[in-house]
Amino acid sequence: IDCDGVCGGDAAEDCLGQCGGDAEFDQCGVCDGDDSSCDTGCANGTEVCLSLDGGNLNYVSTDDISGFQFNHNGCVESASGGDAEANGFTISSSSTVVLAFSFTGSVIPAGSGTLVFLDGDVSEYCLSEFVFSDPNGDALDVDFSVDPVLGCTDMDACNYNSEANTN
Repeated sequence: IDCDGVCGGDAAEDCLGQCGGDAEFDQCGVCDGDDSSCDTGCANGTEVCLSLDGGNLNYVSTDDISGFQFNHNGCVESASGGDAEANGFTISSSSTVVLAFSFTGSVIPAGSGTLVFLDGDVSEYCLSEFVFSDPNGDALDVDFSVDPVLGCTDMDACNYNSEANTN
């Protein structure tokens, strides 16, 4: 019985408790949210926020991703799998570049997950020059998540902390 009392009906309650409503949880876990409240560790306005967990290159994206490329200093021995492969992307890696896109026009939907698995001695410091595009071929703003180091970032203050990145 659905929320209208109909046996076998399809009117279900949405996350706001409204029968037949269309409110859903956004990628940040907020009911009827607009995906803007996620604490990704990236600057506001960043469309693709990246982070590393071992060899997993993870992402949180507000837009569909139709392709990506980034450079490395030789730290990546191979790249495969993740949501890129799951969505039909061809992944190629060389001694200095990782490139992934779909020959069929497939995209990695907006959301979050593991973009690609990177083998090698990978750190955020060996990866650079990220180029991500949306389905229209427009560039997406990409940033790397930074773990917050709390402290005073004002160089003129008596309690300045040179290692702080979050005031």
